[in-house]
Amino acid sequence: MESNRILIAALLFIIVIIGVNYALFIIARNWAKGGDSRWMSALRNSLSKPMEGSSNKSMDELRKKISDLENNKKVE
Repeated sequence: MESNRILIAALLFIIVIIGVNYALFIIARNWAKGGDSRWMSALRNSLSKPMEGSSNKSMDELRKKISDLENNKKVE
């Protein structure tokens, strides 16, 4: 009974690994062919937007502080 459960678990594990490898193979193949799929570009854009937003915001704050400091030096 217990050996059957172990065998079933091992088979399910192997099937899951094969399925994941197949899916990654298809994704890598489409990426290498240069096929611009909509879901891949949408995923890339959605992942990069939050990082761009926070980095742009901090850089804008830094630029503003620098310009304020430069203006204060010119006034004095």
